[in-house]
Amino acid sequence: MTETGLIVSELADDEAGEDVREGSLTSDAWRELRRRPLFWLCVAIIVLLIIAAAFPQLFTSTDPLVGDQRNNLQGPSSEHWFGTDLLGRDQYARVVYGARVSIVVAFVVTFAAAAVALLFGSLAGFYGGVADTFISRVADVWFAIPAVLGGIVMLQLFEQRSILTLCLVLVVFGWPTMLRLVRSAVIAVRSADYVDAARALGASDRRIISQHILPNALTPLVVYMAITFGVVIAAEAALTFIGVGLRKPAVSWGLIISDSRGRIQTHPYLLLFPGAVLSMAVFAFILLGDLLRDAFDPRQR
Repeated sequence: MTETGLIVSELADDEAGEDVREGSLTSDAWRELRRRPLFWLCVAIIVLLIIAAAFPQLFTSTDPLVGDQRNNLQGPSSEHWFGTDLLGRDQYARVVYGARVSIVVAFVVTFAAAAVALLFGSLAGFYGGVADTFISRVADVWFAIPAVLGGIVMLQLFEQRSILTLCLVLVVFGWPTMLRLVRSAVIAVRSADYVDAARALGASDRRIISQHILPNALTPLVVYMAITFGVVIAAEAALTFIGVGLRKPAVSWGLIISDSRGRIQTHPYLLLFPGAVLSMAVFAFILLGDLLRDAFDPRQR
């Protein structure tokens, strides 16, 4: 067999071995996850929230923006499960429709930040040198800015704050941590034998990064993305609550909770129900991230 044939054979064996190891790790992780009741609880909550965000009409036929002053500030009842607010609007309908904003913001921000992290993190980790130094220092400077304070300042610059505006601000402060994860994962595997073999066969840098390196960086990133979903939902609600996020007539959990802050003692249900749903959503995503981390890390088993 020629030398080239030997290299091709070794590369094929390395790739096959890597696929087996990766498949084995994924299979082990799935086997571990499906035996955990908490995993299925988190999945059920997340699926329910996604369905509510996509098809709120399945859960209520009431318009969340229309109220009846004759029914204002009514407590929970068979007609109004979560009661009504000051304008007589059904609180249950508002909570259901509020899921759409939170889920959309969480998905857009998380995936946009992950895309930025994958692009620049892989470049920094793979090439090193000047590229790594420049990208890492920019990330460090950005990471040093308090996210909440920076978000408040940036949002104050916009007179009209839409969902797109809020997503943009959250992405600006959400990518540095993900970039560090991707960079570290790329550095850990860029000197692997199968990467050297692919380079010896003349594979381009783009092919090496996309086919051999990035797949190894996805596991820690996916775990962190699950946690980020919950963090973004909480951040959107917090920014809206303090008055720098979304504005009426939008319907979001942050706005609903903000409207109830002056009536916590007299009408606690106005805060209790949207706050409980918000906490449940954040809990489900963050716990799912913890479960994924434990399942994909053999040292945790």
